[in-house]
Amino acid sequence: MPSLNDISLRQLEYLVAVADLLGFRRAAERCHVSQPALSAQIQQLEDVLGVKLFERDKRRVMLTPAGAELVARARKVLTEAGDILSAASRLSDPFAGPLNLGVIPTIAPYVLPEIIPALVKQYPRLQIRLREDKTEVLVRDLEEGRLDAALLALVPEVGDVEHAIISEDPFVVAAPPGHPLEKKEQVQFRDLDEENVLLLEDGHCFRGQALALCTRIGAREVDFRATSLTTLAQMVMSGAGGITLLPALSVPIENRLGQLVVRPFSDPSPSRTIALVWRPGFPRADALRALAGTLRSVWPGNKTATKR
Repeated sequence: MPSLNDISLRQLEYLVAVADLLGFRRAAERCHVSQPALSAQIQQLEDVLGVKLFERDKRRVMLTPAGAELVARARKVLTEAGDILSAASRLSDPFAGPLNLGVIPTIAPYVLPEIIPALVKQYPRLQIRLREDKTEVLVRDLEEGRLDAALLALVPEVGDVEHAIISEDPFVVAAPPGHPLEKKEQVQFRDLDEENVLLLEDGHCFRGQALALCTRIGAREVDFRATSLTTLAQMVMSGAGGITLLPALSVPIENRLGQLVVRPFSDPSPSRTIALVWRPGFPRADALRALAGTLRSVWPGNKTATKR
């Protein structure tokens, strides 16, 4: 029976890289080693474990059933090992070293230019590594240790995470010039009954929130799915047959030319809760709570609310 001395963390790192990319060459590039060296380590790992981890031929690489189970366990081991390094960093300086931070696309372009300089100034020894992706991907990467924290909207899909609330982001209605909503100062739900609404594509949590609201108030989704809020705004500006919902956070950029009719909802206004989230037991949780406090102080929507 193999012992722990027969397996290295490096081999597990190589195993996970091949499983993620389903290719030895690309996995070697990710791990910054030569392909022969990586292949030799995978072969050695298979010999030690006594199981075949991958099916491979000239065309493709596939995980075996045994490989799939062991990859899942390897991910957990690597996550725990990463947390050991984070704990050591925390003991010396919790605000030093790398911090892998994910941000969803409906937040990133509207806040990063303001919050990143503030974080760099407040925590000069912190090396912030940013990743922009959809909620599902960020949550998975958080669970598997590829991310330390993420900025996203709190929705059920986020699952079991610890969090610190950063801001409430109200939804607003955006319509083309000349639309009947232009005459209103605030929008009530009944005003949108049977309106055609353009929404984001599947995978964006904001789509799910907006779609649930449209279903509740009787608005109809048109047969179009945008990849970004910018596309939604541009389509509405062009008069492409509908209105849309936007998070208020995005309005200063998406309506910077003033070509949209933007109206808030009357109270109680629908909104999303933006939070900094991290996995339970993360050793630098206290540092993330302090970082969340800095984020709240510089967050664009919070500053606007304060001025009011």
